Amino acid sequence: MREIRGLLIIFLLLNVIACKEDTLPKPQAVLRLEYPQPHYVDFHSDDCPFSMQLNGIASLVPKGQCVYDVNYDSMKATVFLTYKSVNNDIEKLLKDAEKLTYEHVVKADAIAPKTFVNEEDGVYGMFFKISGNAASQSQFYITDSINHFITGSLYFHAKPNYDSVLPAADYLENDIRKMMESIKWKK
Repeated sequence: MREIRGLLIIFLLLNVIACKEDTLPKPQAVLRLEYPQPHYVDFHSDDCPFSMQLNGIASLVPKGQCVYDVNYDSMKATVFLTYKSVNNDIEKLLKDAEKLTYEHVVKADAIAPKTFVNEEDGVYGMFFKISGNAASQSQFYITDSINHFITGSLYFHAKPNYDSVLPAADYLENDIRKMMESIKWKK
């Protein structure tokens, strides 16, 4: 009787374990993110001594005198722009901009600087592409070395996950480059 009871329990356990649905492999899928073709519009303000082009899908929010948030609501991202006058302190402004960028080195896998020069319009700067799970994916500054200095930082409104934000970061990198290339100083 004991043997039958033991066999019955084993049989019931095997029956419960074996009565699961077969696991089927999921079909391969690729995440497809599509962003609109950029359409750039001119930005200029009577209060600020510069103009530039911005992507039409971005909204510009003034935050102070020559301080703006360039919001990309569909990507949950913001480029923070700050203008400062150079008052014989270009070295300090440059050090501060680079210090802000290299604060991300703790979480970044790499920081790749690229020099930007437009001698014709007197625009010089540096673009920093930050890879890895850092809070910011791009940082930049633009100056004429004498009167004007602009810093910019790209942040996503989400916990940093480089793989997830990479397509949007690449798209916005092109917008930032367009901002840098289109800067014109007012005389």
